Amino acid sequence: MESFDLIIIGGCASGLVAAINASRLYPGIKIAILERMPRIGKKILATGNGRCNLSNLHAAEHPYTNADFAQYALNKYSVKETLRFFESLGLLTYSDSEGRIYPLSNTAASVLDALRFAVNTENINIYCDYEVKTVKKAKNGFTVNSEFFSKKLILAAGGKASPSQGANGSGYLLAKQLGHSLTDLCPSLTALNADQSVTKPLKGVRVHSAELSIYDLGGNQIKRKGELLFTDYGISGIAAMELASTVERIKAKGVKMDTFTTIDFLPDMSHESLCKYIKNLCISTVLRDFDSLLTGLLPKAVGIAICKAVSLYNSSKKIAELTDFEIENLAAVSKAFPLRITSSRGFDTAQVTCGGIKADEINKKTMESVICPDLFIAGEIADVDGNCGGFNLQWAWSSGLLAGELGGKL
Repeated sequence: MESFDLIIIGGCASGLVAAINASRLYPGIKIAILERMPRIGKKILATGNGRCNLSNLHAAEHPYTNADFAQYALNKYSVKETLRFFESLGLLTYSDSEGRIYPLSNTAASVLDALRFAVNTENINIYCDYEVKTVKKAKNGFTVNSEFFSKKLILAAGGKASPSQGANGSGYLLAKQLGHSLTDLCPSLTALNADQSVTKPLKGVRVHSAELSIYDLGGNQIKRKGELLFTDYGISGIAAMELASTVERIKAKGVKMDTFTTIDFLPDMSHESLCKYIKNLCISTVLRDFDSLLTGLLPKAVGIAICKAVSLYNSSKKIAELTDFEIENLAAVSKAFPLRITSSRGFDTAQVTCGGIKADEINKKTMESVICPDLFIAGEIADVDGNCGGFNLQWAWSSGLLAGELGGKL
């Protein structure tokens, strides 16, 4: 049985930075990374549409799930510290107007290469195509598949999201073997299935900024704002994806979705301002028809869908003949367009898993298990997740670096 000082299960974001940090802080340590996929870091290549949105300037104040728990790691290894870490690997970055941080090369491969080169050292052994099936607590350490022994162990196996990129949820089974319990798991940051009679005619239409609202099981209105994309199966884009976990939790309780969803196509315009705009438009452009009534505000197809929803499309009525009530109704539907959502697109297309190892079973200042000494938890496998924009990768870096610092200390 081969022995190591530290074994890391999972060779992606959090696991790789944990290995690098432990190796740098404790140069004599012997480390092994066990990765189920043929190559380390595959999921990193798919992030940010291949550009790798690796962090966000606003991560410190982001409302993560279990934000109080996550805050220590996010402060200890802050965005600034994380970027300094990547710079030490030879990777430079830039940020956009939304605070999203990307590699200067604009390619996710640059991020993975920087990490891959850094773990290519004599004291870090990488085993790819290696599936961990059993982990047992042993005297003064752990045994893995009855083939390896290590004094300390970092579980950084990821969640269930995007199985094509290597995630299959096996890390949760290992956590249970070591005494941990899980919160309910559901896909997050994925598109939504919706009423296709509405979405199919709008397939391919993008709305630059829309606000999607859903009432959760507690009766609270959850709103998400961002780009919205219509597809043949439903809706995608940031506004839709950030509500996926809410949709799945409602679905899990057997609640019908018909009354839960509305789209505000003009969230930066008040109802009163929109009414005034439409009224003035009806007076000044009497020759305009309902096909093009809202084209100055929204894509033509969306304007038509709104007019159909208020029974004005194909009406014999002229624009100039609209009553105040009809204008009010047109504005109201533009800002609360009803859409029946049936489900999310599931784990296959999700970017992250919502749920995981319970936060109160992990010491937030060390990432060490409070149930199983010398076991450390990092990344998506813990019950921490955030919205689109680099927040989830920042959690992976912060928790991984912290786990590497304390997990590598013998």
